[in-house]
Amino acid sequence: MTRIGTDMHAGADAGPGPATATATAPSAQVEQLLDAVRQGRRGDVPGLLKALDAAGHKAAVPELKRLRKEVRGWDWGRWREQQRVRGALRLAGAGCITGAAGAAEWIGGRDFQEWGNEGGAVLGVLAHRDHAWLTEVARRLAERPTLAEEEYGLVHGLVLLTGCPAPATDAYVRGWTADMSRRNLVASLRQDPQTPVLVPRLLDLTETPDAVAWQSAAGSEDQRSHWPSALAALAGEGLLDRAELVDACVARLLRGGRPRDLRLPLALLQVVGATEEERRARIPDWLGMVADGPSPVAAHAQEVLAGLALDGALPVRELAEMSGSVLFRTEKKLVRAQLTLLSKVLRQAPGAAAELLPVVMDAFGHEDTAIQERALKLVGRHLAGVDEQVREELAGAAVLLSPVHRAAAVELFGAAAEGDALPYEEVLPPVPEPRTVAPTAGSIAELIEDLVTVVRRPGEPEEFERALDGLVRHAHGDRAALTTAVRETFGDAHWMNGGDHFAYGPQGIMVVIAALTGTARVSRIADGRRRGTASCGHAGPTGVVEARLWEAAWLVASSAPVPFLLATPTLHTGAIDAPVLVERLREYRDAGVEPAPVDLAQALLRVRRSGPGVSAAAEGAAALGTRAGERLAAWLTADVSLAPGVRFLDRGPDIRSGRWWLADRVVVAFRERRTIREEFPPPFQWLGGESTEVARRCRHWSGQHPHWPGVLPQDRETLAVWLLPEVGNGSEWDARGSAWGLTPLAEGEGPVGPAVHVALAVGLGGRHAEDRLTAVDALLVLAARGGLDAAALGGRLGLLLAEGTVKPNRLADASRTAAATGAYGTVWSVLGVLLPGLLAAPKPPRGLGELLAVAAECVERCGAGGTLPGLAEAAARAGSSQAVVQARRLLSALGQGADQTAS
Repeated sequence: MTRIGTDMHAGADAGPGPATATATAPSAQVEQLLDAVRQGRRGDVPGLLKALDAAGHKAAVPELKRLRKEVRGWDWGRWREQQRVRGALRLAGAGCITGAAGAAEWIGGRDFQEWGNEGGAVLGVLAHRDHAWLTEVARRLAERPTLAEEEYGLVHGLVLLTGCPAPATDAYVRGWTADMSRRNLVASLRQDPQTPVLVPRLLDLTETPDAVAWQSAAGSEDQRSHWPSALAALAGEGLLDRAELVDACVARLLRGGRPRDLRLPLALLQVVGATEEERRARIPDWLGMVADGPSPVAAHAQEVLAGLALDGALPVRELAEMSGSVLFRTEKKLVRAQLTLLSKVLRQAPGAAAELLPVVMDAFGHEDTAIQERALKLVGRHLAGVDEQVREELAGAAVLLSPVHRAAAVELFGAAAEGDALPYEEVLPPVPEPRTVAPTAGSIAELIEDLVTVVRRPGEPEEFERALDGLVRHAHGDRAALTTAVRETFGDAHWMNGGDHFAYGPQGIMVVIAALTGTARVSRIADGRRRGTASCGHAGPTGVVEARLWEAAWLVASSAPVPFLLATPTLHTGAIDAPVLVERLREYRDAGVEPAPVDLAQALLRVRRSGPGVSAAAEGAAALGTRAGERLAAWLTADVSLAPGVRFLDRGPDIRSGRWWLADRVVVAFRERRTIREEFPPPFQWLGGESTEVARRCRHWSGQHPHWPGVLPQDRETLAVWLLPEVGNGSEWDARGSAWGLTPLAEGEGPVGPAVHVALAVGLGGRHAEDRLTAVDALLVLAARGGLDAAALGGRLGLLLAEGTVKPNRLADASRTAAATGAYGTVWSVLGVLLPGLLAAPKPPRGLGELLAVAAECVERCGAGGTLPGLAEAAARAGSSQAVVQARRLLSALGQGADQTAS
């Protein structure tokens, strides 16, 4: 290391006198500091900093910056040393940099935060600084989103050193709440002078800190750990202004958000309470919460408004507005409570019927027929108090009622409630047309934009395919320009700075980018290309995707001997139009280029083998006179469905959980296909395996899942087998987003068999509503395309319900959603198959009533008739449970239609 501040000529003849010592001492002291930093001796840094004067501090800064840049470039093999050096670097820079802005920037550096929290040591080297300087550093650090939270102690220490006001930034507040939550809450808040300043900011946060959200839940309301109770206690003591707390809570609840983020203001508002005057003054606020708030918030606002209404303090106009908002909501508890409130108010003030009854008709279209019945009875009791115009309006809304209530509506309103009797017509979505994929980037600048997108968001198949083809195309056309552009864009990425970053896989498209610039080891790429067939069916599609990446890396590393990739899809499903592939092979022939093996194999698996133009494409491929053309022609004309045989085992005992998970019970029989075993590269040969059963009991995990549908877009059954364990995670493990694969299954090509129907059945029972909605969309698309086997789906659902993999209430929600689109006949054709098994169970399963309600609605709408085994016995049972009531309703509905057996 070059010594800093040493004059090699000054005093050369003067001897070792005092002047020489004065000239060289700062340089030696700086060197000692830098040596300590290089060796990671963090404990020595504070003492060495004290020995430096202002000139020494200034001289050390450039060297510290150079060392910091050097340390950033160290590879993973030196990470322990890197962490030690970074800790010492942070302290040294904090003690040497003189500007407040520069010091805050240095202390808050992301690379230093990774090292760990040493806030006490940093405070030690800053303690001697001027208070104004420290205040500015504290302000700047508090504005850094992660540092002020993760190193709250450092920023708070600066606040205590200077006596400056608490910086009420979001990050500082989160750090403060975490610190408070680890102590006796009410005592700590009482003693902390920051509390009056930071509590209003806490209530204003968009996202409540985890510790506060957890400690605001209902249950133990010990002031030592329960935030709402602790804040209410401080308000009672006068430390916090109660009226300001109420204002803050109401304002936050009106803004809305996730229930967890509203837990604190709601609980605090309930504990602190609002006075009668505050309740009346905030009627518009309560109305807003009732209309748009999450269920707990809406329920509280409804309770407040109900009290005002029964006391005569809520004007009828506002009560009507409130009722319209609540009756439009889906929560049955809120709707029932509102109908009860309206009934009480109308008994007190019959003259309000003309203004209140019209909003009651919003409940006529509620999904729960019991609520419809209550609303109709409420209208009937007070119908005499309205004029003819309101009566006609209510009669017109009666068409929203379920057919089971039509007779009562006609009795109440007369013939006007019958509406126009139109013949039933099944409504299914339009059949989706394949969408053409955008062409590959025509310029290097456009390609770089695509690469940045794929690196940041690697799960988008269309963008991935365009970027992969673009790398090969432009590496073949102008390798030098592309390499320069890639280095400028990705030069700081860790996978571009040496080291063996691809030892465990290609890491997506990054291996191809690194191969272009020469930073990916050629030996590693060669090893990747030599990998053989997959060890199991689950790992198969991932092996294909990775094989394509390794091959593309080899192509660009060897100056891209091919002008473009054959396997780039032309359609969003991952498929390739046959004429396009023929034309690509023609260009290869004319250029004298042989296809890359993996690329050609993937192209064959993607080419569309049915539809217009396929026969002509096969003839054109054969006429090319190349081996690749002959293979394509044979592939297009042969029956090469890759769909495996699939069996599903009955649930059996499992030592760990008492049952087998869905993935354990799928057995796949891969049929022998000599063409694939003899002509395809090793990563594909598992598709042509011998006729032996392969149990799917592996536990592979791969980030390549989004690319699986594009591996075999013509064979949905095989894809369904791969995706089934992940779809099952949504019902068995409550995973979110697990049903994404059902969309390509519905929109793809190839036969639809048992695997697709099992995957769909499991998806309809997913834990999360968004996954069930995805499954509903897939169900309707399959039905619209004529690929749905209702009997097979209903039978599989019956088995899954019986064994507990699918829960009745979740299936009921999905079925209700599908039926509401107008597909009543389709939904009934499925429910009519699965219900007999549930009705025959010794004990009716929980949620059976909901399924029967959906089935009854479907039958009433589509006019189906016939008999359903076990239904009459269920309807004859004593009691008024939902299962019994809905069984009677379904039995009645089936008797009204034509003679059509459900099965």
